Amino acid sequence: MSSVTACPLDCYDACEILFSDGKLKGLKSGHTQGFLCPHMNHYEKHATLKTPRYKGKEISLEEALLKLKELILSHEKSEILHYRGSGNFALMQEVTDHFFASYGAVLTEGTLCDGAGEAGIIEGRGSNKNMSLHEVAKSEVVIFWGRNPHTTSSHILPFIKDKKIIVIDPIKTKIAKSADLHLQLKPNTDLLLAMLLSRFLHIENGCDEEFLDAHASDYEEYYELTQNIRIKAVLGQIGVSLGQLGEILAMVKEKRVAIVCGVGIQKYSNGVDVMRAIDAFAVMLGLFGKEGCGVSYLGSSRAGVVSPFNKKAKKVSKVDTEFADFKTVFIQGANPLSQMPNSLRVRESISKVRNVVYFGLYENETSAAADLVIPAKSFLYKNDVRTSYSHNVMSFMPKVAHSDIGISEYDLAAYLCKEFDIELESEDFYIKHFKNFAVQKIDGSWYVENREEIPYKDGFDTKTKEFVFLDELDYKVDEDEGLHLITCKSPTSLNSQFNREESVYLHSSLGYKEGEVLSVSSADGSVELRVKHNDDLREDCVLIYSGTRGVNNLTTSKHALYAKSAIFQENRVEIKR
Repeated sequence: MSSVTACPLDCYDACEILFSDGKLKGLKSGHTQGFLCPHMNHYEKHATLKTPRYKGKEISLEEALLKLKELILSHEKSEILHYRGSGNFALMQEVTDHFFASYGAVLTEGTLCDGAGEAGIIEGRGSNKNMSLHEVAKSEVVIFWGRNPHTTSSHILPFIKDKKIIVIDPIKTKIAKSADLHLQLKPNTDLLLAMLLSRFLHIENGCDEEFLDAHASDYEEYYELTQNIRIKAVLGQIGVSLGQLGEILAMVKEKRVAIVCGVGIQKYSNGVDVMRAIDAFAVMLGLFGKEGCGVSYLGSSRAGVVSPFNKKAKKVSKVDTEFADFKTVFIQGANPLSQMPNSLRVRESISKVRNVVYFGLYENETSAAADLVIPAKSFLYKNDVRTSYSHNVMSFMPKVAHSDIGISEYDLAAYLCKEFDIELESEDFYIKHFKNFAVQKIDGSWYVENREEIPYKDGFDTKTKEFVFLDELDYKVDEDEGLHLITCKSPTSLNSQFNREESVYLHSSLGYKEGEVLSVSSADGSVELRVKHNDDLREDCVLIYSGTRGVNNLTTSKHALYAKSAIFQENRVEIKR
């Protein structure tokens, strides 16, 4: 018997899956086109938590739930923190927020991923809407700006065949090696490049003035702002030539262009402004509201879908949570001891918590430090619904198999709500609630209703319906000492799941031997890792994949400017034998 479900993993594609005879296959009729990424292809091979435990001793699920109730009752409500992973897994994940918010506990806000970029998009456009894969397929030119599709979004690859490809990335990725043009940009200089592109586009009379007059009338003021950049000094700083700027402009003028951005470009304190500047370049080209054009980042996966769950509560930042302020911390679907920035601070803070509860699928640093561990059910053994931040499909995730291991988010919340006399509707009620926001289209797929197929076709969502440009520029020539840290996603792991990396990658010209162990340090901490050579890197860069144990010893817990978002690549690092 076959059943259709959807991938639960936190990535762009949100693939639809055929579950048949106990095996997972890509759904040929969906955008998956019959293929799955390596993570999902081997999903069942990765060991998951099987048995609850308390203080290292295995216990039954019934005992674990009773213990959880006891821990919640043992403290004041304000001394309880619910720390839930914010990855786009599925909509029913939020049901635990409903219990904790209704009970009076503290929740988290902010993001460890894309928050600065989204904040920048909202500042300029008024909202963050998806540019769907189908619109990318209609483009003539695709710019991959800090995005490595072979690792993070492989299902976009069939949509970009026979197109002109431009790659802007400090790493010579697989897509960069086959691109028509690759700019191996110095990290944290994307803002300056984007502003220079807008400036030279204006100088060359390449702007879409009809579009600008209608939807972005302040473009002349923005052009004046770009004139504050000292061209010669900045080009030398960012590692780009005038000729390369000219090549980009020649390729994009009067073309249908899709700018596909990755999250790495905004992992800095000025990440908000970076996305605003890239959006501004797209606006100067007149790319919004037109078929096959636009900027693809991480759209708001919840756009157009109203949550039925209560989430009104006091909140603390997910980026720099002070765990020591709480007596009981309930951690769901997250590994803060690895994923949060400044891991040494996090470890010290969480060590002061009286009761740490971990609710998830996998063993990791956080489950090892937890007092109470409760296994969750995987997506095959529960009902759910998911949306995506790269397309507008709503995917249904029915229970397709049975397992006695673990407990679903809904069942755990239902137990707690019953024990603490908090109102909760049936699981079927919530599934139907979410499905009511979808409409079936002629291709047979379900899409979130009222989302625009071509975003911003009727103008931007700001108060004036016009794009809002940056109106000030605060930059300095980057003369900080040390190497640039890059923490992109690995081909073998996802965040801290699956086959995690164990190395630091360096350009061979730096003189370190393959296999030797080095100390990598920053202002916030250090980690020892074994060297692997990667001559696709710039010589001034250090690559440590996100999910590598200890990588976040190096990162700062400061927020991005204007957004509660982590800035994992802000710190410079040093390497020593």
